[in-house]
Amino acid sequence: MIESIEQVFSINTPDLECYATLKQPQEHFAKKLFVIEGDKVVRRFLDTSLILVSVLFSQKWFEVFKDALQERPEPIKVFLADLTHMANIVGYQYHHGVMAVAKLPHTVTLDVAVTTPSSTHLIVALDKLDNAENIGVLVRNCAACGVSAILVGETCADPYLRRAVRNSMGTVFRVPIVRTSSLRESLLILRSNYTFQIIAAHPHDPSVSLYQTKFSKNTCIVFGSEGDGISPEILATCDTAVTIPMALSIDSLNVACASAIMLYEVNRQHAQNN
Repeated sequence: MIESIEQVFSINTPDLECYATLKQPQEHFAKKLFVIEGDKVVRRFLDTSLILVSVLFSQKWFEVFKDALQERPEPIKVFLADLTHMANIVGYQYHHGVMAVAKLPHTVTLDVAVTTPSSTHLIVALDKLDNAENIGVLVRNCAACGVSAILVGETCADPYLRRAVRNSMGTVFRVPIVRTSSLRESLLILRSNYTFQIIAAHPHDPSVSLYQTKFSKNTCIVFGSEGDGISPEILATCDTAVTIPMALSIDSLNVACASAIMLYEVNRQHAQNN
């Protein structure tokens, strides 16, 4: 429900601090908050049971969302600003006068992610990815391909960064996120306790073609950083390294593009086997 409505004439106020910057994500996370941008992403958030804290809208968008906000169970602060003031907020071309702050969802444990009902699990693990836009698109691919959970390594940027949430188009709200302080240990647990095959998405030798790889059981695909790929320690933990065959001597794809191709193939094989 709407707790209060306040017209604001400057974004430089304490209540609007989260909206005004992209440069303090750790401070936001310490408060267990994250930022949502854009009408489509806000709509998808409102379809979840996650907790909304406040919204910052232009008057036009407030009229569009007013009834949906009033129907929410949690108290919501509404801040209204004209487009001139909202244009001063970083990323205006993305939010277009529709923003919100919400509470971070609780981190899912690996055990919970793996024991949720599913005939065959597909998990994605992220190692050293630091580009929030790529992470957001990768999350969207995961949602589209039925990924059970995303395992975020200790060296990886968070999927709830502002740009990642935006580029996921709100699908991050639907995919369980498992944060780990040791990606290597988590991968070993997946193999030993839950009989996962651990597959490295690795475009360099030695690797096996995606065309020749069988995905017949629980599978975890590991994606590495945009520049250096998967770290040697994590690569050594994987059972197999798999590459996407490419023409014209192209040696790699953007990690978001590569994830779409590989996850589609794993999901296709899992569907055939079930």
